[in-house]
Amino acid sequence: MLQNKTRIFTFIIWVFFSLLLVIGCNQVAKENSSPVSNPAAPSTKLMVSAAASLKDSMEEIKPLYSQQKPNVALTYNFGSSGSLQQQIEQGAPVDVFISAAAKQMDALQQKGLLLDGTRKDLVKNQVVLIVPKDATAISDFKDLTSDRIKKIALGEPKSVPAGKYAEEVLTSQKILAPVKAKTVYAKDVRQVLNYVESGNADAGIVYLSDAKSSDQVKIVVQAPEKSHSPVVYPIAVLKSSKNVDAAKDFVQFLSANQAKTVFEKQGFTMASQ
Repeated sequence: MLQNKTRIFTFIIWVFFSLLLVIGCNQVAKENSSPVSNPAAPSTKLMVSAAASLKDSMEEIKPLYSQQKPNVALTYNFGSSGSLQQQIEQGAPVDVFISAAAKQMDALQQKGLLLDGTRKDLVKNQVVLIVPKDATAISDFKDLTSDRIKKIALGEPKSVPAGKYAEEVLTSQKILAPVKAKTVYAKDVRQVLNYVESGNADAGIVYLSDAKSSDQVKIVVQAPEKSHSPVVYPIAVLKSSKNVDAAKDFVQFLSANQAKTVFEKQGFTMASQ
């Protein structure tokens, strides 16, 4: 009987020390193992100010660039080219600027705000007349003078390049004065699109890329190319950029094949073509 108790006691002691040994080994293994690291946060941040008409394309390009450059975080600022120009002139921390016309880029270049050697033409666009998708009263620019048409949406020509191009088209059609009497001005080309989508305007003049982005409008006619200045989008790195190398790399990426495919799908053509 005593011998059995001794064996049981010995067995319990053995189990106890075995457990201590296992726990100790696990603890050592944890201390010696490499800690699981979290994915590194982007180390470079780029602010890109771009014309509102580029919004869909740039948003689609963003994850494509992030796959190649996970250490770079892109932040976009969309608006009319004129308002973006003013923001830059007032010291906004912008790394890359894409305008919908040369005028705004020219102004920044004349003030010495662009990094030398980085400006180039990126993409081109077309000017089109749009109406709500179920509208039937308009089939040409001349129809904008009809008494049935009450409101026509245009970009503010002083700050919105699409508005300037629209006025050039209307002037070539010799209908600028009667159309201006019905005009509802918008802060950027996307607001023009919104006015037509919502039925708050009977028609509007936008870029082909904007019209293709919406299933709530239809294109009536494309403006003849000779009726307006070429719609060219210049791009440049700002001299004040604190991330010049990353900014240059992003500008280069926008001319490469992946970005080209996105731009062309959205209705743009590459300026280098």
